[in-house]
Amino acid sequence: MVAEMVPPPRFDGVRFGTYIPDPAQPGQAEAVRRLEHFAAMLNTVHGGEPKRRWFRREKAAAPAGQSGIYLDGGYGVGKTHLLASLWHAAPAPKSLCTFVELTNLVGALGFQQTVQALSGHRLLCIDEFELDDPGDTVLVSTLLGKLVDAGVKLAATSNTLPDKLGEGRFAAVDFMREIQGLSAHFASLRIDGDDYRHRGLPEAPAPAADDEVVTKTAHAPGVHGASLDDFPALLDHLARVHPSRYGALLEGVRAVFWRGVVPVADQSTALRLVVLADRMYDREIPVVASGVPFDAIFSDEMLGGGYKKKYLRAISRLVAMARDGAERVPAVERDG
Repeated sequence: MVAEMVPPPRFDGVRFGTYIPDPAQPGQAEAVRRLEHFAAMLNTVHGGEPKRRWFRREKAAAPAGQSGIYLDGGYGVGKTHLLASLWHAAPAPKSLCTFVELTNLVGALGFQQTVQALSGHRLLCIDEFELDDPGDTVLVSTLLGKLVDAGVKLAATSNTLPDKLGEGRFAAVDFMREIQGLSAHFASLRIDGDDYRHRGLPEAPAPAADDEVVTKTAHAPGVHGASLDDFPALLDHLARVHPSRYGALLEGVRAVFWRGVVPVADQSTALRLVVLADRMYDREIPVVASGVPFDAIFSDEMLGGGYKKKYLRAISRLVAMARDGAERVPAVERDG
């Protein structure tokens, strides 16, 4: 499982040199510079594997800003691109995973075995922190503290600063204390800017008609890798599959076709769709869909709530994949 913790296919070829900073946002170029410096520091560390201190009773304090980099910013500013670039530039052993994948690893191996599996790393990169559950907050905070003690350097992304994670959702003193303890491991690096997925591009394509979706499925390049689903039935199916398995659902899928997209009815369904959209985007899967446009898929109440940034990221990615679908899946001539 640890061997599989590498950048997803979309980010296989990214490097610092392929990141194009927005000239209107000088912080983006500064982020590249600081991350290149961080990578250089990792590459100049001597002395072999980080020292393991599993048997010391006292916990060594991690100086703020010395153990890792925390990339904060809105959706679409290239945080994952930069995180993957850092991973590519860093020496092995190293891992890159999402927050959910990290908690799944602990669930599969157990806490102590996870500590042992990762303690020899030079670098652990964690994409999209999701500290919405107090139990996961304690788990990850404790895990990262152990890894920092072992000499592992950390890098992470999220849409919220470390000392603001969970704010407005859980007011428990213990939860906030755990978040603040976690933030002490990182030097925060703010990246502002517009969503690069849509910067200077035309508007998203209009939804297709139902019959057009079916016809395009039959004529899609690599048709045996095309998946056609009625959207409500797909949402029902997602409810019966653990989100950690959504990547496996997409194995061998080269294009996705959805018939009858409707607004999602509840938050649990919406969050499952966010995870699916992330896994599809990672795999560069184009989408052709009928029904409501993707920017109308989440309600105003959802877009104004605590998961606003997750939903906006999902909309951004779905629109980008729909644009890919319009470009890569050829139009079919209609009779008459």
